Amino acid sequence: MLVFSTVKIWLRREGVELETIGYFSWLTIPYSINFLWAPFLDHLYFNKWGRRRTWIYLTQLGLCFSMLFIGFFDPQSGLLSIMICTFLIALFSATQDIAIDAYRREIMTDDEQGIGASLYVYGYRLGMLVSSGFGLWVVDPETLGLSFAQMYQVMGLIMLLLMSVTFFSKEPEKKQIKEKSFIAVVINPFKEFLTRPMAIKMLLFVLFFKLGDGIAGSLYGTFYVDLGYSNKMIAEVTKGVGFLSTMAGLGVGASCMYLWGINRCLLSFGLLQAVSTAAFALLPLIGKSYLSLALIVSFEDFSSGLGTTASVAFISSITNKYYTATQYALLASLAAFGRTFFSGFAGSLVESIGYQNFFLFCSFIALPGLFLAMEMRKLERGQESSST
Repeated sequence: MLVFSTVKIWLRREGVELETIGYFSWLTIPYSINFLWAPFLDHLYFNKWGRRRTWIYLTQLGLCFSMLFIGFFDPQSGLLSIMICTFLIALFSATQDIAIDAYRREIMTDDEQGIGASLYVYGYRLGMLVSSGFGLWVVDPETLGLSFAQMYQVMGLIMLLLMSVTFFSKEPEKKQIKEKSFIAVVINPFKEFLTRPMAIKMLLFVLFFKLGDGIAGSLYGTFYVDLGYSNKMIAEVTKGVGFLSTMAGLGVGASCMYLWGINRCLLSFGLLQAVSTAAFALLPLIGKSYLSLALIVSFEDFSSGLGTTASVAFISSITNKYYTATQYALLASLAAFGRTFFSGFAGSLVESIGYQNFFLFCSFIALPGLFLAMEMRKLERGQESSST
C-alpha cells in the first residue's frame, strides 16, 4: 500500500498533477511480471535457510532499505528518486509475494487453502492498516505531525523488526523435481498448467475477476482528497472502519468457502464486488460526511474482503506443489497485470469523464469475471463427477 496508495496521497498533497500520479501505477509492474524470475526461487536458495525462507529474508531486507531511502527525498525536487525507490519497493515486494505465496501453498493441505487464504489476507490487511492508515494518521497535523518522508523511514524500521517472524517460521516440506535443466525449471511449470482442461478459461478468470475492483481502488485515495476529506478522517474511516469491515468479509468468506467450496462462492462474491465499486459514484451525491464515507467504504471493504479471499484461495487450489512458486507467480502476475496496466490510465480517465462515471465504468468491466465465475463452477462440477 506504500506503492499503491500512500505515495499517491503524498504526491497529491504536494501538488503533483493527477495525470502524473496515475502513471505511478506503472511502477508496480513487478507484480505483473514476477513470474519471469519465479523459477529461480523454486531452485536457488541457501540450504541453511530453506527454499522459501531464503527469499523471504532477502526481500524483506531489500524492503527495509528501500523504505528508508525514499524518506530522504522531496516530491518537488526529487520526484525521479522517489519513483526509483517506489519501483524498488514494488520489486522486492513482488518477489517476496512469490516466496510467501509458495510458502502458504506448501505448508497447508488442499482442504486448508480457503482458511489459509483468509489468514493470509488478514495479515495483508493488517499491513495495509499500518502502511496506509497508520501512515496517514501520523502525518496529519492534528496527530504526530510527521512528514511523509519520516513516515516512510518509520515503515522501514517496522519492516526490520518484523523480519524476526521469518526467523521463527518453519520451512515447508520440500517437493522438488531433481532435474535442473532449463526445460524442467522454466518450461515444464507452464506446460503442466497449460495442458489442463479449461486452462485458458482459468487464466482469463484470474485476469478479470478483480479487474474493475483493482482499477477503481487505484484512485480511492485521490478521490477522498479531491472531495475535501482530511488525512485524519481518511485514515480513521478507510483504515479503521474499513479494516474492521474487511476483517468481517474475510471471516465470512473463509466460512462460506469451507462450507460450500471455493468455486461455488466466486459468483456471489464477484457480484458484491461490482456493486460496491458502483456505490462510490453515490458518495458525491450523498454529501461530505463521516457517516457517508464510512458506509460506502465499509461496504466496499467487506465485499473486497470476500473477493480477495476467494481469489487467493482459487489460485492456490489450482497450483501444482512441484512448481508452486512459478505457477502461483504466473497466476498472481496475470491478476495484477490488468490492474497495474489499466490503472496507469485511471487518472486521465477521471479527468475525461469524472469520478462518478469512472466508478460506474469499473463496475461494468467486472462482467466478464462474473461470467467466467460460472465457468469455474462447471469446472468444479466436472472434477466432482470425475472423483465420484
